[in-house]
Amino acid sequence: MDKETRGVLYMVATPIGNLEDITLRALRVLKEVDLIAAEDTRRSRILLSAYGIKTPLISLHEHNEKERSRVVLSRLRDGLSVAYVSDAGTPCVCDPGHHLVCAALEGGIRVVPVPGSCALPAALSVCGFDAGPFLFCGFLPPRQNRRRRFLESVRQAEVTVIFYESPARIRKTLEDALEILGDRQVVVARELTKVFEEIKQGQLSMLLNQTPAAKIRGEFTVIVRAAAHEPAPLSEEEIQETLRKILAEKSVSLRDAVALTARQTQIPRKKIYDAAVKIRREFS
Repeated sequence: MDKETRGVLYMVATPIGNLEDITLRALRVLKEVDLIAAEDTRRSRILLSAYGIKTPLISLHEHNEKERSRVVLSRLRDGLSVAYVSDAGTPCVCDPGHHLVCAALEGGIRVVPVPGSCALPAALSVCGFDAGPFLFCGFLPPRQNRRRRFLESVRQAEVTVIFYESPARIRKTLEDALEILGDRQVVVARELTKVFEEIKQGQLSMLLNQTPAAKIRGEFTVIVRAAAHEPAPLSEEEIQETLRKILAEKSVSLRDAVALTARQTQIPRKKIYDAAVKIRREFS
């Protein structure tokens, strides 16, 4: 890898489970850079050892990111090239790396993405329905009151809602989602690409019943189908026009016309009756 006046920072995606999901480009970059910064050096050593990569390794995780970013930037300014890898998957997608990237860009360092594994697109590819457009929420707030407020904020959004969840909170989160979002079609994926991979599709109520109360292993990816489009409510004038049309076409009483209009429009009968009272004289 040619040295430049300033080095290059590579943000390298690594497997989320199956070590065979590493890309050829990622392997080349990890071999050729001068240094690898890793969220979890123990996990990264397993991957590097599997492919005979002996590049020097340092830790850079959420608790030391600011301090270690200064070390990495110093190496980059000296002309060395550095790769950053998170615990698993793509850096900065619910993983550390944001501070490092921001600092590198501010320092005029070239930052290059090396794409690969990520639980989000993996789950989307097997969800079984058209999920676009979608809203990716990362991990939902751990506190129930904040989590419920967030779910309320996306309840009427006509987009697919996707989030990650921990095994400790998955059942409570699904309970909140069922109550607030309704019994929608969902996909719940656990341990993607790993030995005990599990992907379930169905109604939220059904999958909630299949989720044990006891803590189970594995990070979850949850895909909730978009809210159904709800037409704008009819105005009083539109309701009256519907009543007039039914009364003109059918030999029914105003009372029966109210009932027919309620069935056709799914509008509460009381609201239709109030509109009917105002046009009663037209048909008396």
